[in-house]
Amino acid sequence: MGTESPVTITIETIVHVPVESVWRYWTEPEHITQWNHASEDWHTPYAENDLKPGGAFLSRMEAKDGSFGFDFSGVYDTVTLNEELSYTVGDGRKVQIAFTRLGNDTQITETFEAENTNEIEMQKAGWQAILDNFKKYAEAV
Repeated sequence: MGTESPVTITIETIVHVPVESVWRYWTEPEHITQWNHASEDWHTPYAENDLKPGGAFLSRMEAKDGSFGFDFSGVYDTVTLNEELSYTVGDGRKVQIAFTRLGNDTQITETFEAENTNEIEMQKAGWQAILDNFKKYAEAV
C-alpha cells in the first residue's frame, strides 16, 4: 500500500563537446528552448531556470499544432557546477543527472523515477529522444 520503491530508468549519451559548454546548453533557458522536445512536432516555447539548490525550473512543452501542452517543473535538490544536478518534479519523483568529463567530450547520465501512467519503455524512449535532441543541438552550436 504505497510502500513500493519507484521504478528507476537510466538513459545516457556522450556529447562531443566539453563539459562547460554542455552545462551551459543544458541549463540556460535560451538554449533549453532549442532542444527540449522528444519529436519535431513538439517544442518548448518558454523556459525558466533558477539554478541553485531550492531554485525552481519550468519548461513549457507544447505540440506545435497547439493540441496539447504541459509544464514540466520542479525544484533543484543539488547543483554541482559542471558535474551534477538533481531535482524533484512537481509530482514528487526524483531525477539525477551526472555530467562526466571525458577529455573534450561529456557523458550525460540521467536517472529518473518512472511515473505510473505510461509504460516504462515509452517513458525511457521519450526521455532518450529529448537527450538525443540535446546531443544534436550541443554538437551543432
